[in-house]
Amino acid sequence: MKKIVYIVTDRNRTTLHVGMSADLMKTLDFYKKMPNLFFDSAQQLTRLVYFEEFRTEEQALSRFKMVSRFTRAQKERLVRSCNPDWIDLTAGLDFESMYMHQKINNQSLLPFTV
Repeated sequence: MKKIVYIVTDRNRTTLHVGMSADLMKTLDFYKKMPNLFFDSAQQLTRLVYFEEFRTEEQALSRFKMVSRFTRAQKERLVRSCNPDWIDLTAGLDFESMYMHQKINNQSLLPFTV
């Protein structure tokens, strides 16, 4: 089972939180349901700005520990290296999740058949 190391932030990029998860969508949903979990409501961690997938838990844990020790500037550089505009990557994951669910159910993504 794949493991994911990720960085989430609030809408003002005040806080950068590094985490590790086996189910990123479930984790992000949890953050949205528990807005005051880490900080006050103004700093809701609702924007996924970076993530990496790993095959083993050991690899992910090693990377998690490394990124967690990064300074704020290093985390910002990491995010900007693959997401220069700091867009919320959750929408892409939602689409991928829906696509995979439809593919598993052998349904076409097209609204019509040829």
